[in-house]
Amino acid sequence: MIKLYHCMSARSFRPLWMLEELGRPYELKMLHFPPRLLDKSYLAINPLGTVPALVDGATLMTESAAICQYLVARAAPTLLNVDADEPDFGAYLNYLHFGEATLTFPQTIVLRYSRFEPEPRRSQQVADDYAKWFLARLRTLEIRLAQHDYLCADRFTAADISVGYALLLAEHLGLMSRFTPAVLAYWERLRSRDAFLRAIASQERAALEQGVSPVPAPDTLPL
Repeated sequence: MIKLYHCMSARSFRPLWMLEELGRPYELKMLHFPPRLLDKSYLAINPLGTVPALVDGATLMTESAAICQYLVARAAPTLLNVDADEPDFGAYLNYLHFGEATLTFPQTIVLRYSRFEPEPRRSQQVADDYAKWFLARLRTLEIRLAQHDYLCADRFTAADISVGYALLLAEHLGLMSRFTPAVLAYWERLRSRDAFLRAIASQERAALEQGVSPVPAPDTLPL
């Protein structure tokens, strides 16, 4: 059975959501944040000490968007994947990685300089600048989403999970009120999906069972 190492609402939520969309059985191992400091045994699994880590037999993966791509490829045929012979294959790959590389990265800087750094090293100016950076790039989705319910192939795919996590993180950061109209409507569609709600419930249930707080403290929102 697949084992997924996860912190509450971290990047590892992407593969958790994907597993729920696919209906795949999995074991969810909850970790205190940051695991590299609070669970040294985890370093034997992922020397970086970051989440996610997904173990599937002899396969170990630690990149959240790549894990989503792996899971849908292994589950093929599935509408959650976009095949190489489909017209939107390039768009699918682009949005799949856009969600992490372009949308999640600037938010990690916001978190670092508004919450993670010791008080003397925090910088609201840096946090505000990177929040604007994120929102400017988020607006590039507005035209697409004004015409389509989902990002590519006229259906929900792994690319929507990748971008969807970035929107979840933005909501935690208080940026949701600044979403453009089509992006906001898109996020409402995503977070009303049954599999998304199951993933939320799954992490909360596993956290309680394993002695991990199901609600991350505002100053320790995990990445």
